Amino acid sequence: MSAGIHVLEQPTLVLNRHWVPIHLTTVKHALGLMYQQVARAVDPRDGSLHRFQTWADLRPPDGYPCVHSPTISVAAPEVVVLERYDQVPRRTVPFNRRNLFHRDHHRCQYCGQLFETRELTIDHVIPRVQGGISSWENCVLACVACNRRKAHRTPVQAHMRLLHEPVRPSWTPRHLFHGIPRRATWERIIGEAYWEVDLTE
Repeated sequence: MSAGIHVLEQPTLVLNRHWVPIHLTTVKHALGLMYQQVARAVDPRDGSLHRFQTWADLRPPDGYPCVHSPTISVAAPEVVVLERYDQVPRRTVPFNRRNLFHRDHHRCQYCGQLFETRELTIDHVIPRVQGGISSWENCVLACVACNRRKAHRTPVQAHMRLLHEPVRPSWTPRHLFHGIPRRATWERIIGEAYWEVDLTE
């Protein structure tokens, strides 16, 4: 039973009808969408599309995860395509530590050197004591030495220069997968170009 629950909670990639990645859901929800004829599953072997019944009739490759019931065994869909939905939801990148490190590439934005995560701090360009807020446009990575040198001053006041003006990054499909390993089938079916589609435009 626990194995079945685990499979049902595995991630399934959802594409709009133009095959643009828009969402991650669970296998359980994906099967529900297929059963309601809202989505079709993509066969990872040849890219063919299947509604629920033809998908259930397929013989999955050996070792492929399946959902079992007393009467049927169905392959867990890794990718589904929505039948009618052609929109791309507008999203923004959440302002958090992980995404800030990703934006600044683990590089101190003052001295330009690469550092391990534990050797970097988050610096407020306009210090909080001067009214600065925690935001994409006011926070950068700084090594301990540069942060200490800047202290509670602005870069101008500290005679320091930022490598890049801090900005809010554009959301792209790769943000769907932070902390989740991409499946090989996702890469094969979609291709790198789709991962880089800017969904904010």
